[in-house]
Amino acid sequence: MSRTATEIQKLFLSSPRYAVVGASKDTSKFGTKVLQWYLGRDLSVTPVHPKEAELEGVATVPTLADLAAPSQTSVSIITNAKVTLGLLQQAKELGVPALWLQPGAEDDAVVAYIREHGLQDRVLFGGPCILVEGDGIRRSLL
Repeated sequence: MSRTATEIQKLFLSSPRYAVVGASKDTSKFGTKVLQWYLGRDLSVTPVHPKEAELEGVATVPTLADLAAPSQTSVSIITNAKVTLGLLQQAKELGVPALWLQPGAEDDAVVAYIREHGLQDRVLFGGPCILVEGDGIRRSLL
């Protein structure tokens, strides 16, 4: 049984923990805006960054494998498609329950990987942005 995009969004936002890959010290970038979105809603979020020790006052981890509980963490990805592909492979191995690829984080190779590895039921791609739709989805969960 396949899930609709709305069902995957609800699965994603029902998670007890979140991670953001693609945030940086540049507050004008969408990765940082997505991190700020979680922080502004008092959600438990961990930025994943290979070099920075903290972003927006929150301690980072260098990889998805370093998250406290990857199998209980929904992951927002705001990276270029080549990086996204590697992140999807790691997330699959770690049992990450849901991933939201923000607009621009995928290409044909990423979409092919999602389909070939049966990840369509837990990966949002090809459209909606959490900054636009996140609050409405959260309200629908109450």
